[in-house]
Formats: sequence, structure tokens, C-alpha cells
Amino acid sequence: MKFLTVRELKQKTSEIWKLVKEGEDLIITSNGKPVALLTGVSEDSLEDDLETLSRAKALKALEKIHRESLKKGTHRLSRKSIEKEISAVRLNRRRR
Repeated sequence: MKFLTVRELKQKTSEIWKLVKEGEDLIITSNGKPVALLTGVSEDSLEDDLETLSRAKALKALEKIHRESLKKGTHRLSRKSIEKEISAVRLNRRRR
């Protein structure tokens, strides 16, 4: 995978499109930090690619939630405790 700056993206657009069409995945950086992933798609695979990306983002979010749960110790809560907390939040929302 190749890293490109935002400036390079502006200055070398045609070269970059060629790389993407050839199957190269590119990471765009700004001030040395990654900000975007540029990858090729085709009309035939667009829906599948979007679904795959959506699933990957969901898995990433789930993993983050799991790590935070382990860190906070909330993974040890019983089902009864969880249901009690949910009920309290719902009751609080109704009162607003």
C-alpha cells in the first residue's frame, strides 16, 4: 500500500487514477496522518464493495466496544444487571 499526501493527490491526479485503476490501494495523508483510503471499484462490484466496507466498519466498532468493556470491567455484568440498567434509562427518557 502506498502513502500519498493531499498535495500529491492534487498535483498528480492522473498518475494516481492510473494506479487505482491498476488495483493499487492508496492511503492519503494530511500533516503526516492518514485521513483517507483510496481504492478502486467497478460498476459491477460497487454494491458488494460498499457492503463489505460497511461490514468491516461494523466489526471494527464492535471490537472497540468489546475492548472498552474489558477495560471498564462491564463484561462481567449479569444479564439481570444489564436489563435493570436498560429499564432505568428507558424510564428516564419517558420522564423527559
